[in-house]
Amino acid sequence: MNMARGSLTVVVVAILALFTVCYAAAQSPSDVVTVINGEKITLADIQAKNGGRLLQPRQDLYQAEQKAIDEFIANRLFETEAKRQNITVDELLKREIFSKVQAPTEDQVRVVYEVSNAGNQPFETVKEKLTEYIKNARAAKLTAAYLETLRSKSDVVILLAPPRTEVAAGDGPHSGHADAPVQIVEYADYECPYCIKAYPTMKKIMDEYGDRINLVYKNFPLPMHANAEKAAEASLCASAQNQFWQYHDRLFTSTQLDVASLKKIASDLKLDTVKFDTCLDSGAQTAAVQKDATEAQKVGVSATPSFFLNGRFFSGAMDYNSLKDLIQKELAAADKAKGTSVTAAKDAPAGQAN
Repeated sequence: MNMARGSLTVVVVAILALFTVCYAAAQSPSDVVTVINGEKITLADIQAKNGGRLLQPRQDLYQAEQKAIDEFIANRLFETEAKRQNITVDELLKREIFSKVQAPTEDQVRVVYEVSNAGNQPFETVKEKLTEYIKNARAAKLTAAYLETLRSKSDVVILLAPPRTEVAAGDGPHSGHADAPVQIVEYADYECPYCIKAYPTMKKIMDEYGDRINLVYKNFPLPMHANAEKAAEASLCASAQNQFWQYHDRLFTSTQLDVASLKKIASDLKLDTVKFDTCLDSGAQTAAVQKDATEAQKVGVSATPSFFLNGRFFSGAMDYNSLKDLIQKELAAADKAKGTSVTAAKDAPAGQAN
């Protein structure tokens, strides 16, 4: 295994990627990108007209750039540590990582075999590949831990700025203060399985950070979900009675979202059922739901859940630790701007405002 050669290849790829980073960073929103009959058009003008089409490509580019930087940092730290110990990178990685990788037992391989798609092939046919897969996974875990140790002893600062998209909070339901240092705009669908999966994480985050975060909920019912549209309308009917978040929580924990079930939830929450039923049956909130959906499409949202955290876009059910890390960075930046120290989270629970 020639790890040094492999590391050198990664470094070269990372360097090339970093040239792309520098080129992209040279373009700021105020830069003129075209001139039409004497009229100067800036990058900001293009983004304003085509933000939706640019959202995912900009995010993909940022993630590729971030990955290239991470690989470059890893290789540089390995090289520096190897030089300090007067050994080669190959020797360093063998000593600190690969020599510590334990081969899985046959029982462990069989467990992976049973839960993976490899189960439709004879065990002996895939045993070697599964064993290698487990060893690689263990090596990756050891590598990450070792890199974390090296980074803790080094001064590493990443200055690559993430793309941000301005999304108006509007006058929809929100869970905190409009001037909170972290603003999260969520586009979701009450029948979306990934939204349901993301719900406990978002609730935990809001409970932990309190009024340091303002969560704005926007409806984006997808056409393949038969009950999503009415569920969205029902949540806004509940909002009209200052019960949005209570109703919202029940929708994400309910297995039935037909109209009869939506009305029963309102009754269970002691809402004025006459007003609620009239609101729901008349379609009084249809336009409001469509307004959110139109806005989502305009900014480039095509799936749920989608989030804009201080303008930083991410989609899907992000795990708690990753989301918390992202929030901590935003809070650190906000506190640095104010000249105050970062606090992990408020003890008080999130405010319940409509």
